[in-house]
Amino acid sequence: MPEHRGRKHHQDRVAETLRVEIGAMIEGELSDPRIGLVSVTGVHLADDGRTAQVLVDIDGDDEEAERSMQGLEAAKAYIRRELADRLRLRRAPELFFRLDRAEREQARVEELLARAKKRNKERNKEKESTKSSGEKA
Repeated sequence: MPEHRGRKHHQDRVAETLRVEIGAMIEGELSDPRIGLVSVTGVHLADDGRTAQVLVDIDGDDEEAERSMQGLEAAKAYIRRELADRLRLRRAPELFFRLDRAEREQARVEELLARAKKRNKERNKEKESTKSSGEKA
């Protein structure tokens, strides 16, 4: 059991290192004009370490996101080679880029909840004002 925990901790560290390195490469080294404002939000490394899902958030609309994803796909081999070299890995994991819209969806849900809360407050104020004007008559 303790061995499993140590291996999991190691994988988490490797995944975090991959996230930081891939993010740095995307921000500063990739010159593909298709790639817009991309931030790496997470990396999920497979148990065997051979594959990794790279979650990316892309600023802009769906069209810009699609172009950026195409650029990332085109740069995948370069990124993989650089990771193996920089991190001294025998074999860098195969990378699969996935669009991560969780933060945007969360912000949208929070916005909708705030609107609903505001609407409820307004309704309650209206009810209170109709009650108090009804009592005066």
